Amino acid sequence: MAIVQALRITLFYLLLSSSSFFWCLISLLVAPLLPFRQRYRFVVQAWCNCAVWLAKVIVGIRYEVRGLEHIPERPCVILANHQSTWETFFLSGFFEPLSQVVKRELLRVPFFGWGMALLKPIAIDRSNPKAALKQMAKQGDERLKQGAWVLVFPEGTRIQPGQIGKFSRGGAALAVNAGLPVLPIAHNAGEFWPKVGWSKRSGTVQVIIGAPMYAEGEGPRAIAELNERAFQWVRQQQTELRGEEPQLSQLGETA
Repeated sequence: MAIVQALRITLFYLLLSSSSFFWCLISLLVAPLLPFRQRYRFVVQAWCNCAVWLAKVIVGIRYEVRGLEHIPERPCVILANHQSTWETFFLSGFFEPLSQVVKRELLRVPFFGWGMALLKPIAIDRSNPKAALKQMAKQGDERLKQGAWVLVFPEGTRIQPGQIGKFSRGGAALAVNAGLPVLPIAHNAGEFWPKVGWSKRSGTVQVIIGAPMYAEGEGPRAIAELNERAFQWVRQQQTELRGEEPQLSQLGETA
């Protein structure tokens, strides 16, 4: 069985990388001609859904979503825990259009970075936390006003299952300043798609969408309270999914 799974994983990465290369070339030609929403659907949503489908069909990573009734009609700030690459693919394909926080340096990578820049990400300088917060606030507010969802992984990096990273207040601050709620999302994708290495394990990812959370007031205190509420909700969901309370990780929180 181990040999069969290894072959499946190899096939998955071959198809994922080849589809990524060809889709990137096609997108660079077609995307500039499309309006933003159609551009997002063509470049991001279609390919990310393809990646999730490949993981399901070839590797056996399925998923179940609970809490669909909690998704508001108006796009807002999504706060999700970060364990693997899977949730980046899934959330980018599930919510559209969606803008997420990326390292500014990625936009300078030939072809890949140029294509990413067409999708209006929130590019921040992670080496300068204060500047990163200002960049997130300014660009994030612009994306929300343009009708896009803003995805923030408040832990700042991928955290292995059984742990949870401290939440940065950047996402909560963005929501409070825009007068919008945060939509908390918890999952256990890292159980099947680890953050390091090529190994994958068949199983069903549980994705839980919580009710929108609104700030009680304005200012730093309201932001801190909203951020803590989202953190505790995600922590509780992870406890129920894994059967034990996650430990606080020393990694994470940059913006």
